Amino acid sequence: MERVLQQILQCPYHGAVKRLYLESKVIELIALRLNQILTEPRDISSCHSLKPEDLDRVYYAREVLLRQIDCPPTLIELARQVGLNDFKLKRGFRQVFGTTVFGYLHQHRLEKARQLLEVGNLKASEVAKKVGFRDRSYFASAFRKKFGLNPSDYQRQSRTS
Repeated sequence: MERVLQQILQCPYHGAVKRLYLESKVIELIALRLNQILTEPRDISSCHSLKPEDLDRVYYAREVLLRQIDCPPTLIELARQVGLNDFKLKRGFRQVFGTTVFGYLHQHRLEKARQLLEVGNLKASEVAKKVGFRDRSYFASAFRKKFGLNPSDYQRQSRTS
């Protein structure tokens, strides 16, 4: 899916051809996601294993992470803060959000960085720090892996679009 997103971002066409190209890429993304959903192994028993109050705590854990994006708590601290043990938090988070606690945080940081770069009034190094990346080269590497461009190149490209 990331490859298709990169093709969308780097569309070489203009006018009506661009529109047709982008529409076809969106349909391709939908097909890829649908295939992903249909081929994912389902463990029916685990879908209903969270009690409603535990489910609320998992959502609360996400809120805590997003509020403290630049300096998040450790997994143990987060679990204590929301009233779950770390095993239940990890299992519940994966059930609800389809990823690990810090995998979710990592993806959210990168998405937030992308949004800040599009606004364009901060340098890439400032954006990295603002979203919680202490190491600028790691930030650049993670950003490039997800979006296909270095943060500064992405910022330049979004300014010209």
